[in-house]
Amino acid sequence: MSSLTELPAPDSESPHSGRPSGIDRVLSLIERAGNALPNPIVLFTALFVVLAVVSTALAVADVDVTVPGTDDTKPITGLFTGEGVRWLAENLVTNFATFPPIAAVLLMIMAVGVAEKAGLLESVMRATLARAPRAVLPYLVALIACQAHMISDVASIVLPPLAAVVFRSAGRHPVAGLIGGFACVGAGYAAGFTIGSLDALYIGITQQAAAVLPATAGLDLNLLVNYFFTASSSLVLGLLGGFLISRVLEPRLGTYEASGDDEPADQDLTLTPVQRRGLLLTGLVVVLYTGAVLSLWLPEGAPLRGEGGALVPSPLLTGIVPVLFGAFLLAGLTYGFTVKALGGSEGVVTAMSDSVKNMSGYIVLMFVAAQVIALFNWSNVGILLAVKAAAGLGSIGLTGFWALVAFVLLTACLNLFIVSGSALWSLVGPVFVPAFMLLGMSPALSQAAFRIGDSATGIITPMNPYVFLLLAMVRRYEPEARLGTLIARLSIFVGPFLVVWLAILGIFYGFDLPLGPGAHIGLK
Repeated sequence: MSSLTELPAPDSESPHSGRPSGIDRVLSLIERAGNALPNPIVLFTALFVVLAVVSTALAVADVDVTVPGTDDTKPITGLFTGEGVRWLAENLVTNFATFPPIAAVLLMIMAVGVAEKAGLLESVMRATLARAPRAVLPYLVALIACQAHMISDVASIVLPPLAAVVFRSAGRHPVAGLIGGFACVGAGYAAGFTIGSLDALYIGITQQAAAVLPATAGLDLNLLVNYFFTASSSLVLGLLGGFLISRVLEPRLGTYEASGDDEPADQDLTLTPVQRRGLLLTGLVVVLYTGAVLSLWLPEGAPLRGEGGALVPSPLLTGIVPVLFGAFLLAGLTYGFTVKALGGSEGVVTAMSDSVKNMSGYIVLMFVAAQVIALFNWSNVGILLAVKAAAGLGSIGLTGFWALVAFVLLTACLNLFIVSGSALWSLVGPVFVPAFMLLGMSPALSQAAFRIGDSATGIITPMNPYVFLLLAMVRRYEPEARLGTLIARLSIFVGPFLVVWLAILGIFYGFDLPLGPGAHIGLK
């Protein structure tokens, strides 16, 4: 397999090409623009400084803002004032320590890390794909890929090569499985009926962004606020992805003919008896665990019921992160000890430690993002921007669902340059969540719309490092493959996924369907 250092730049010419193609020039432009952006940590640090200066200037000018529909007028307070310096000194640590995404994301990462280290997640994929019928294979790959955010970015590394091997063994083109698997992991990344650290990240930032408005009081913002939307989306996108792989991508690849050293070695996808026993025991443990949790929630008078015996909202939903932590941890431990992959208690601790260690960059980013969002809230600049944004959308006639469409397209464009979902949501969430709330839309709806834009275009930007990894994988089958050709093939998925996913959101919006348990379209 070619090393990443040997990959050509997007605008380079192959031995068989003359001038760079149009798509190569576009990719080169995106890459240069993206490379001009600083590291997200530096970007948010600069944003904090700009916000500090702007808030101080507005405070000196005695600017205030009135929340529409209330008599509440809030003055803009500046950071570079005596009051601002005192606030920062007293709250710098608190802003970070109480930032909602931190604890929830790290908790989920630790549990998923154990399941990944034990080999459980890869074994589930193998067991699902190994004996799939040839005709069903593209749809199954796409469906699994649309659940893959549960295991975070690991999915972009593990699933595509597995799909390629399965396609090849079934007599289909391996590159179709490789590219199709990668495309569905990325373009449907924020969908899924599985829950993972991404959901914890999103809801934490959403809670902070919504807190600037008094309308947040009484809203139940929990990890599952988008669950109905993401679960149904993953099924539809899985079918769509399978169709695009089978009927659009694969026919354009022609007939695969393996040759010489370019042919990858065969890989046995079948599970050993010990692995099958591990999966069986793991499934049994998860079922028993789920039954125990439901027995504490469903019966009358159960301790996890909400006020007045309500199922929604309830302590189960607000405490869903530790419940999921327990499920992943039990599953990983059961499988790992059955197949002897964890090496005892020390192996478990190491798996958890390594998974958190890999999040060091995220923790630093969240420290800076927490300060930015806290300053947005304290200075009341967040409310001012939200009011102005809501008024601006209304003045050009972009209200209701069309405002959401515009937001999705804006996010999809920004995602070409800022591929980090946490950075992008931290950037746009504090403005658009309250802005849409002022237009009568719930924070859950804003978050659902962001999921679409944050997923669909990430597979076609050279700012995504996994695109280059995919190119190296493709070159095992097509040694002369170039980045422009790869992006062109991946582009097949972007438009359909955007349109269909927006249509699904439109159905939820038009029929006023709940996006998740207790999560409505409007501010109810």
